[in-house]
Amino acid sequence: MDDSRITKVVIVGGGTAGWMAAAALSSTMGELSIRLVESDAIGTVGVGEATIPAIRLFNAMIGADENEFVRETGSTFKLGIEFRDWGRIGDSYMHAFGQIGRSLGMLPFSQYWLRGRAEGVAAPLGHYSLGETAARRYRFGRLPRVADTGLDGMAYAFHFDAALYAAYLRKIAQGRGVERHEGRIVGVRRNGANGHVAAVVLENGEEISGELFIDCSGFRGLLIEEALETGFEDWSHWLPCDRAIAVPSENAGPARPYTQAIAHRSGWQWRIPLQHRTGNGHVFCSDYLSEDEAAAILLANIEGRALAEPRTLRFTTGMRKRGWTGNVVALGLASGFLEPLESTSIHLIQNGIARLLAHFPGRDFDAANIDAYNRRIRFDYERIRDFVILHYHANQRSDSPFWARCRDMAIPDTLARKIDLFRSHGQLFRDGDELFIDIGWFQVLTGQNIVPHGHHPMADALTRDELAGFFRDIETIVAGAASRLPAHQDFIAQHCAAGVFA
Repeated sequence: MDDSRITKVVIVGGGTAGWMAAAALSSTMGELSIRLVESDAIGTVGVGEATIPAIRLFNAMIGADENEFVRETGSTFKLGIEFRDWGRIGDSYMHAFGQIGRSLGMLPFSQYWLRGRAEGVAAPLGHYSLGETAARRYRFGRLPRVADTGLDGMAYAFHFDAALYAAYLRKIAQGRGVERHEGRIVGVRRNGANGHVAAVVLENGEEISGELFIDCSGFRGLLIEEALETGFEDWSHWLPCDRAIAVPSENAGPARPYTQAIAHRSGWQWRIPLQHRTGNGHVFCSDYLSEDEAAAILLANIEGRALAEPRTLRFTTGMRKRGWTGNVVALGLASGFLEPLESTSIHLIQNGIARLLAHFPGRDFDAANIDAYNRRIRFDYERIRDFVILHYHANQRSDSPFWARCRDMAIPDTLARKIDLFRSHGQLFRDGDELFIDIGWFQVLTGQNIVPHGHHPMADALTRDELAGFFRDIETIVAGAASRLPAHQDFIAQHCAAGVFA
């Protein structure tokens, strides 16, 4: 074996981030000693109960059976996110997963839709999306392709209980040899020669030593910040919300196969339906709203009886200046925080793990490798940051100073360039391997009432009647495919119900 190979990994902190890292490393890295240190006395934040389709790749990588996973985590299926009152009060649009329409010639469907909307022959964008059409009808099925049409099938993710997901991952990881240590960390021993972390010291005096440390200790950043003083880059001037009030409630009807994000006067509310409850939260800016006021707004807008007292989460949006310092890699909240508006919290954990696997070090911890990891993580965070800022900035609300502040604020140049290009000719170009693809940006930009000045001239090749027929055909195919899917609740009851599905 190569003498420089890492053999001992220590994960500091459990929860979703810690057990995702443990499950991934134990599934992919062969003969690697993995120890995870966590304390039952320390709670987890658990803000991420909604996901995006990439989570299915992670679950497949660790060998999870999808029906078993859904049963054990109380999951429901997710086809997109509905945004209400974000552009103007009364507006509603969906950022749905998957394909919308189909390209024709060299142009994407979006360019034909822009022309069709201007000429009055196009239906709302969601009519050409299988994901949105099925979501609005509360339908779901595993459909890889729409047969004989050239259209993609169903793209989907999950809503799940983050605590149950961590428990499910723990079972997988421990079954593959991951060793769990219970205890509170009270100290960190450093290597005097290079400053690396050599061991963590538990309350009982035990030392857990390792070569590579993964910091999943939450906002605290026990290793990445407290020990190594990496520094934090604050983005609250762009994303001013700094509090969330969360409360679970009883389900008040069949579970929607989509997340809801409902804007209020100084923030927004999430609704995330699970099999056994609904997750609710109010993300807000404390400059304009007290915690008591925010809790009252949330409790007045949940759909079922509250199952617990509301609890407050305080945060600062931003990221560590370096996600990897020395021999410590930060994941989850220890790495940074972007509010859960587009359900990216768990994805950023998954992404950090994927980047770590791609850049897995030797014991020399080569600086060029670490720098490459940090550049990629920064790119990922910044592009997701821009997408989230877009929702706040592109508003036309006049009901509160919060929304005026968001509309009038200076935005990152990377986002400004994207908006300007779209406003000019409706064009969007994905920057490298950024997470959100063109059709995702298109749904949010048009949903928030940013109207391009025109469309690509090649979209004029069709006559008006040909264009109308093109739209009718796609709408008919999408509506027919959605109508043949089972009800979302029936699908779960048949394949993956967690006990009684109410």
